[in-house]
Amino acid sequence: MLQTWSTMTLPLGKISKVLLETVVFKNLGAKRKEVVLGPMAGFDAAVVDTDGKSVVVSTDPITGALERIGWLAVNINANDVATFGVEPAFFLSCMMLPEKALNTMVGTISVQMSDAAKALGIAIVGGHCEATPGLAKPVVVGCAIGITDKGKYVTAGGAKPGDKLILTKSAGTEGTAILASDRKQQLKGALGAKTLQSAAKFYDQISVVKDAMTAFKTGGVNAMHDPTEGGVAGGIHEMADAAKLGVRICEKRIPVRSETHQICRHFEIEPLQLISSGALLISAKPECADQIVRALRRESIQASVIGEFTKDSDERTLTGTNGEQRVLPRPLSDDLWRALSRK
Repeated sequence: MLQTWSTMTLPLGKISKVLLETVVFKNLGAKRKEVVLGPMAGFDAAVVDTDGKSVVVSTDPITGALERIGWLAVNINANDVATFGVEPAFFLSCMMLPEKALNTMVGTISVQMSDAAKALGIAIVGGHCEATPGLAKPVVVGCAIGITDKGKYVTAGGAKPGDKLILTKSAGTEGTAILASDRKQQLKGALGAKTLQSAAKFYDQISVVKDAMTAFKTGGVNAMHDPTEGGVAGGIHEMADAAKLGVRICEKRIPVRSETHQICRHFEIEPLQLISSGALLISAKPECADQIVRALRRESIQASVIGEFTKDSDERTLTGTNGEQRVLPRPLSDDLWRALSRK
């Protein structure tokens, strides 16, 4: 059936929640009884039940990064499955390459994907590769799959009032790595080679599979979510939206690495609104939060309690480093796009 919608230019990055709910989620094909969790705002994977098992499936593109794009495609998709407390096991990819791309680009991306998959114990089971007319930069779309016993998982929407919110690692991890790599020449004079080299190595911290599995196996986890586009601020809103809860956050408890601060100052962007793959948000029962933090730290994973969920869904507050309380910002677009668009 032909539909008509208002014509508006989309901002870079993920489309809005309103557009998702009014257009995308109203066009989902046939209904199947096996689908336990389908497309919903704030949920980064689907769940399909079959033969006593729950299959967790996620898909995501890598579009804003050139360095290690294949490696990122595996890790970003694996992260989405792991946030359900399920180990990712299988991966498929669609590589769309620019016109006149060389064979070496196919090889480079394929090796990156294979190395990342081996490190996580994931089998690459299929995909597609093409040179795409009109494409200026490579795009890799991935799909990760994990299998668990039926019902043995958590979702991003399981937070309860009073739950403590834990953040692993630090804000802006992926954005820091992307900008340090793809804008190296632009940043060299302002930051220096040593800082840039350190920031580029943030790629090595982008997997949250170990974070998620450690927390889930410790017990007391009600929900998990990795803050990708929109950063930590956007990820917190997505969890609160999914659970229909409010949240109180203490900014000074959110770790932000020095390299991230310096890069954000240079581009005049906010660390809490910069893509943060590598960090993990964990909603934990209050009595279990400290135990989860200790378990993560035993695995050499930095972890901090940064706030708590509340009953009032309209309460979304951030207490700043100066003690002033304000509304937790909800990013319209990731600050990475603002930085990348600057000459």
